[in-house]
Amino acid sequence: MSTRWRAAGAVVAVVLLAVPSVMAQSATKPPAKKTWTAPKTPWGDPDIEGVWTSDSVRGIPTERPATLAGKAELSDEEFAAKVKRDEQTRTAAENAEGAFRNDGAWLKKSFRQTSLIVDPADGRYPPLTAEAQKRAAPRDRGSFGEGPFYGPEDFTLYDRCITRGIVGSVLPVVYGNGNRILQTPTQVVISYEMVHDTRIIPLDGRPHIGQKLRQYLGDSRGHFEGNTLVVETTNLTDQTSMGANGNGLRHSADMKIVERFTRTDADVLQYEIGVDDPKTYTRPFKISIPLISPPGFQLLPYECHEGNYMLKNVLSGERAEDRALEEDAKKGIFRPRKGVQQGLDAGARPLPGTQGAEGGPR
Repeated sequence: MSTRWRAAGAVVAVVLLAVPSVMAQSATKPPAKKTWTAPKTPWGDPDIEGVWTSDSVRGIPTERPATLAGKAELSDEEFAAKVKRDEQTRTAAENAEGAFRNDGAWLKKSFRQTSLIVDPADGRYPPLTAEAQKRAAPRDRGSFGEGPFYGPEDFTLYDRCITRGIVGSVLPVVYGNGNRILQTPTQVVISYEMVHDTRIIPLDGRPHIGQKLRQYLGDSRGHFEGNTLVVETTNLTDQTSMGANGNGLRHSADMKIVERFTRTDADVLQYEIGVDDPKTYTRPFKISIPLISPPGFQLLPYECHEGNYMLKNVLSGERAEDRALEEDAKKGIFRPRKGVQQGLDAGARPLPGTQGAEGGPR
């Protein structure tokens, strides 16, 4: 009996001696990171509802700069510098004074992308086709350019408060970058903050409308592939453009867009736009934007309508310039037409290739 008790005591002693060692290991070992699980709607679809903003990619250019050629993502050192710049942008916006403070305060997360275009691999728009190059016109810049403006058709649809188009409604600009997504079992609804467009996207497998029917935002049909909402859009017009605010060269009516929405975190919705327009670009391309949903972010009213004073006043000023040119010509004075912006852009900055003075481009 005494031998058995001595043996048992030895075992207890070994266990007791081991306890502090185990406790020390557990104290130094970092806690396991919780795995995030994409939420589902009550009816079982991936839940992508929310109010999202592309303010997340402020400071990331649409096209990759030559200084970052061959790099899809920033290095650790470059990313650390970007995080610091983003903090400065956010702090400046949060502490700005005046009526116009822009939306830099919503830059709550930083991302490593070096360009919004992720395909082609060089992060640049593909070359334009010969047909597209012939399509270029002063109207592509609208009121951000120098004109001339002879009628409403010489403005962009953004100038006219009609639409910024699908791509132009999401690319980040100085303010108004919100997107609200709502879901039902049979539809997804997307509302854009600026120019207050709303798209209703059926999920029930119905076919596209007839090819003769054309709409500014096209005809969209959606379905889920795993956790990703895939939306195919056809039946577009040739009246909208691809750039920020819907400015830039107009695409063709044959353009097709495939969008992919994937929730990758509680406050991140990865948004990919695939563009295929063989009459405008020599190959398809893709844009990728990590939309974020900061606490307190919401869509605000954007009071804009085609009958606003800007359109009327610019056309009135242009007709006054017509009369002035005629009067000068009668006096033997033949001069260039004055640019609408007088060499400045809509933000009162000198336009490229100008002296920023009366007379416009030289």
